[in-house]
Amino acid sequence: MKLGIDVSTLIEERKAEAQYFINDKLVEPLQVFAENNVELVRIRLWVDPYKNKNKPYLGGTNDLETFIEIAKAAKKLNYQIVLDFHYSDFWADPGKQFLPKAWTNLSFEQLLQQVYDYTHITLKTIKEEGIDLVGIQVGNEITNGFLWPHGQLIDQGPSLERSNYPNFIKLIKSSVKACREIYKDAKIILHLERSHNKEVYEEFFTKMTLYNVDYDVIGVSYYPYWHGTFEQLFANLDNCKNLFNKEIMIMECGYSFTLEDYILEVDNPQLVINSKMLEKLKETLPHPLTADGQKLFVRDFLNKCRENEISAVFYWEPAWIPGKTICWSSKEGQEYIRETHKSTRNEWSNQCLFDYDGKALPAFYEFKNERK
Repeated sequence: MKLGIDVSTLIEERKAEAQYFINDKLVEPLQVFAENNVELVRIRLWVDPYKNKNKPYLGGTNDLETFIEIAKAAKKLNYQIVLDFHYSDFWADPGKQFLPKAWTNLSFEQLLQQVYDYTHITLKTIKEEGIDLVGIQVGNEITNGFLWPHGQLIDQGPSLERSNYPNFIKLIKSSVKACREIYKDAKIILHLERSHNKEVYEEFFTKMTLYNVDYDVIGVSYYPYWHGTFEQLFANLDNCKNLFNKEIMIMECGYSFTLEDYILEVDNPQLVINSKMLEKLKETLPHPLTADGQKLFVRDFLNKCRENEISAVFYWEPAWIPGKTICWSSKEGQEYIRETHKSTRNEWSNQCLFDYDGKALPAFYEFKNERK
């Protein structure tokens, strides 16, 4: 089983002069993860993460130039690269899949062509930069579709199949066609969340089979706060392996090392995972949300994944530590995804494998493979 990290905020952290330490020694994150025998780097890609071309959305501002810069840094350390197409100008997830600004007035037929053209020229540019890709995600957490409203999978009520699969699948195929033309050996990954929900996965991937969608990997997100127990997760993934005979990768995972905020005396919880959120949580967490609990989660989860023949596990943004200019979004980014009611600062920082001061946490030492 290979290990991977999503380090899409690497360049922003470098610009903020973030510092990382192991045993009080200054280290570089990509280097020390490589020494842990982490082999894969996943990098997200947004179409146009700017307002008026000059006001960045932040959260990595992951345009093509940034993707190439991170990929080249990873390549120097012999990482293999996985590209995560969001097909949006900013964050895409099950709750939002906004069309890129420049694509909003396209008809469905025009959008199909645009997806192909954008994918083709993007991958051609990456290849011309000397970057090999071992995996390409066609969309990010596309459980409810992508490129809304054209490719949205629409809920019809309890126990009913969602609608709009034909249009969604046409868009997926348009992307995959371009991927195969430029990187014929890269694995095509279809990435969903809700990884404890057997019914959703059966419905989705049965449709992929029915419509002859060309893909290689079932990719999943797993965060215990939302996605159930280990038992639920692996029951679903076992079922998927038996039904669809595809490789399975955990494209995202994470676990809190603290519930304390890095800004003292805040009036309202600003971290995504906070004590008030946990009061409402129905899921049963495997370990306390402490540094030791995070260590146990990483150890136990990797062991379970190895036992269940998962081919790769990625930890999401393990080095996204706080800093003066580090945030998940600018005001302009919030406007684009219509989330102006939220704080803009780094709300995910208590999920890292480094603490708020950049010191490696116990879980960092667990996220490793032994050298062969």
